[in-house]
Amino acid sequence: MDTLVINPISAESETIADLNRKIDALTAQVAFLAEEARAQQQARLEWSELKQDMTPIAMDMYRLTVTQLEEIEPHVQLEDILHLFKRLLRNTRNLEQMLDQFESLVELGSDLSPLSQDAFVTVMARLDEMERKGYFTFVAGGMGILDRIVTNYTEDDIEQLGENIVLILDTLKEMTQPELMRLLRSSVIELTEEDSAETPSLFAIMRQLNDPGVRRGLSKTLNVLKTMSDT
Repeated sequence: MDTLVINPISAESETIADLNRKIDALTAQVAFLAEEARAQQQARLEWSELKQDMTPIAMDMYRLTVTQLEEIEPHVQLEDILHLFKRLLRNTRNLEQMLDQFESLVELGSDLSPLSQDAFVTVMARLDEMERKGYFTFVAGGMGILDRIVTNYTEDDIEQLGENIVLILDTLKEMTQPELMRLLRSSVIELTEEDSAETPSLFAIMRQLNDPGVRRGLSKTLNVLKTMSDT
């Protein structure tokens, strides 16, 4: 039967290697803990510095808040603030719907922005065209005419004009008939023409009465004179 022989040197080497591995692991853990300690110390230092910097600001804000609350104390009580807070909580859904509608309006405005820009350009081009054609000059002249009307007519004249505006419009409507406009044009042309050197004789005038058109015109003229005498 063979006997197992253990080499003392090999066993000792394995023990030393295992001990070295444990020492390395322990060293790594110590280094990690040391790094964590330094990080925590740095964080505490930064927090301490931040607290030192923020303390004066917080004190100023506290004093300002106290001052502002003292100013509104006669008008607002703690119960009012609590009541308002509870109303806000009860209307949370309504506020959310309102915010949704506001967001929809903002999105709609973003979508309509190009259209509004195009419309603005179109309006500006149209206004420029109207200015070149003289619309604004005409409106300015019309304002001058309106100013003279307002200056020269009293309140009673305006009231009478309002009472008779329907009759005036009806009269203007009748005056725009083609027959009457042709008659007015012919009359204006006849009145503006230069008088002939010769004065027509009575017989020449009587001969014109043979013309049916002259007799119809004379009849209408006599009817107008009759109407004027009856009013």
